[in-house]
Amino acid sequence: MNFARYAIYFVPPAQSDWSRFATAWLGWDIDAGRTVEHPVIDGLDVASVTQVPRKYGLHATMKPPFRLREDQSLSALQDTCARLAGKFAPVSLDGLEVARLGRFLALRPVGDTRDLNALAAACVRDLDPFRAPASETEMNRRRAAGLTMEQDANLTNWGYPYVLEAFRFHITLSGRLSKPMLANVQTVLNQRLVPLLPAPFDIGDLALVGEAEDGRFHMLQRYALSG
Repeated sequence: MNFARYAIYFVPPAQSDWSRFATAWLGWDIDAGRTVEHPVIDGLDVASVTQVPRKYGLHATMKPPFRLREDQSLSALQDTCARLAGKFAPVSLDGLEVARLGRFLALRPVGDTRDLNALAAACVRDLDPFRAPASETEMNRRRAAGLTMEQDANLTNWGYPYVLEAFRFHITLSGRLSKPMLANVQTVLNQRLVPLLPAPFDIGDLALVGEAEDGRFHMLQRYALSG
């Protein structure tokens, strides 16, 4: 399979009850590379709610999707991912909660995120030699959304606005929703997903993923945090 872009994600282990529900909620299993039937919830069109984030699967972005530089190879990227993961110990947080990020819903970590932020920053910096520069069209599209000076500098230096100090770990659960729908969906998730969420919440590996021609992301390899 050919991949247009690569990214470094945290992908929750597939065997947990919460990740199975959340994977079905989104409708795409990034580990297995297949669609999954949505849960049936009276009065809610889950497929519509999750249409935008579906192609990414259940994940949190550590290094945003990037095209591979022409002078780099996938095997070299894989080797560097392995070395990076070997420098960091697993990260443990108090838990997860359903939170509003603007007009969409996501799982956000509860507890001290300094180790998590340091891991994400290393992913951005250490793997950046593999990233082809963002196109002018992409840069303009990002800037059209309105960026702070810090975010614009990140876009210029790292190809994405919301990294380093602007990074906020999150596992996206919906697209942009109207205010009434936002409240309705959050209520459903509080009832169906929150009781399944782990406490503590542990991050034990990083995932190298690839974006296929249809825009869907697939698991390529996991790297255990073993530092």
